[in-house]
Amino acid sequence: MADERPLLLMVEDDIGLQKQMRWSFDRFNLMFAGDRETALATLRRHEPAVVTLDLGLPPDADGASEGFATLQEILAFAPATKVIVLTGQNDRSNALKAVAMGAYDFFAKPFEAEMLNTVIDRAFRLADLERENRDLRARQTGEMPLDGLLTRDPGMLKICRQVERLAPTSATVLLLGESGTGKEVLARALHQLSPRSDKRFVAINCAAIPEALLESELFGHEKGAFTGAVKQTPGKIEVADGGTLFLDEIGDLPLPLQSKLLRFLQERKIERIGGRSEISVDVRVVCATHRNLRELIAQGTFREDLFYRLSEIVITIPPLRERAGDAALLAHSFAQRFARQNGRDRLVLGEDALDAISRHRWPGNVRELENCIKRAVIMADGAAIRAEDLGLEAGDQQPMLFNLRQAREEAERQAVLKVMAYVDGNVARAADLLGISRPTLYDLLNRFGLR
Repeated sequence: MADERPLLLMVEDDIGLQKQMRWSFDRFNLMFAGDRETALATLRRHEPAVVTLDLGLPPDADGASEGFATLQEILAFAPATKVIVLTGQNDRSNALKAVAMGAYDFFAKPFEAEMLNTVIDRAFRLADLERENRDLRARQTGEMPLDGLLTRDPGMLKICRQVERLAPTSATVLLLGESGTGKEVLARALHQLSPRSDKRFVAINCAAIPEALLESELFGHEKGAFTGAVKQTPGKIEVADGGTLFLDEIGDLPLPLQSKLLRFLQERKIERIGGRSEISVDVRVVCATHRNLRELIAQGTFREDLFYRLSEIVITIPPLRERAGDAALLAHSFAQRFARQNGRDRLVLGEDALDAISRHRWPGNVRELENCIKRAVIMADGAAIRAEDLGLEAGDQQPMLFNLRQAREEAERQAVLKVMAYVDGNVARAADLLGISRPTLYDLLNRFGLR
């Protein structure tokens, strides 16, 4: 009979303390890990909702670096996990840092079992409520987890959950991704889900405004500050006071303005051009770029200190070609919308068009796909949009196969191949990373002819 007690992972390297915990927390189905690697392997295999984590793990048992690294990897792999950090009595700064990184709570050692039991119970209840809310939201929203964002891709859905977690905070967020991937959609979601939603969302494209005008656009100017300045004009930063400022294409911001923006981020005060007084501004800053900022730093065209100010939280948005099934999903949605707008409600996407859409690389991402479908709706002659209407080649490849068993086997084969290469053939470690037992891995290796 399966153990129905809640599964609790306790990351603790002290064997004596493990025995004490086993006795004190027998209401839970306990699993122990004495180091980061074992903890992560257990997390992958069993996916516990709650974890207690001692920050003093080997090889840094007297410090906290290994504990912080473990916390970071746990939350990266399973962001919904409730991690309760165990610290020394005089270790409050590390405890607060852990909570800032995403830990659910902290508890001082030596602990009182009854009080820690209460904290763990509360963590399990919260985890259950959040899971129910996620399930309910998934049923209600279908394929639109955020306003204006249509996706079924697991990677994009994970990003949507990150946005929901970040929205209530004041953290500066940097959105990275190719042009057309939806960076502004996510920026608006951060604003709409935040306590600032009743204030303004102000967007400015740093690449679209000439350098000579950009400073005035951002910081404003006083009357007579320069030729043509006939009245006092507040800048975008000032206009966004209380709300959210979205700086798109921040990688194209000229160097002289980078230093001025950095000063604003540090002091939260601005001076209009030609002004003599400082103006305090309370604004949440979200930035985006398709450029590699680290390369720009190496080239000397982007300030490293500004990069670290802007990248408190970094979200990397995958291109459309890496989002499983999203191209066809979006294509159907765009086709329906543009068909209604053009009085062609019965127009549908043909199979050759869908096949071409699924095979195309979409270098312009969602924006390119939207324009492509819009053009095809206007140009299509019949009742169905064909690949030639899209301007894409149908291709002479074999039709795409949608046999679920074959797809699952190929995915399993690729995962096993990658992990076995990563661990240099170590079956025990590969099984841990894959979250399966060694006999199961041996079966897969035999089935795929990889022995």
